[in-house]
Amino acid sequence: YGQQDDLRLSYVVWQEGVTPTVVVELISPGTEREDYGQTLRDAARPPTKWEVYEQVLRIPYYAIFNRYTDELQAFQNVAGRYEALPVTESRVWLPHLQLGLGLWQGSYQGNSRRWLRWYLASQDWVPMPEEQLQQERQRAEQERQRAEQERQRAERLAARLRELGIDPEVP
Repeated sequence: YGQQDDLRLSYVVWQEGVTPTVVVELISPGTEREDYGQTLRDAARPPTKWEVYEQVLRIPYYAIFNRYTDELQAFQNVAGRYEALPVTESRVWLPHLQLGLGLWQGSYQGNSRRWLRWYLASQDWVPMPEEQLQQERQRAEQERQRAEQERQRAERLAARLRELGIDPEVP
């Protein structure tokens, strides 16, 4: 493959070999009506994006995020038609995936704003790689501290045994 082959900017089922379970549409100025399925298709033209997702590919979940208004909407495909899912506190639960999509306020790559982010049934955000690394470092530090406390405890016990005339090294 040449370098151009690696620059494909969209997901195409015939190259990926699998239909996605979720499509997340980021609203672009000028395409809102099509993104929301509000355009009528002329019979001589190809199906709209909404029609392809809903009726041709039958993608189970379709989410739309407007980064200009921070509005999140989501739909679930039920019998070939998208039905709106409730978005509560800027979060939507995708029941068949046991995963949610919500708006998280934070900083990512130097930009602070509301971002789309996956969350778990526990309501915790799925950790980003740097957060996961930080959590692992914290766990390692806690384990190191626990091991040091156990070592100090063993030393105190050994010292007490010696005070009582017992050699702690003898089995």
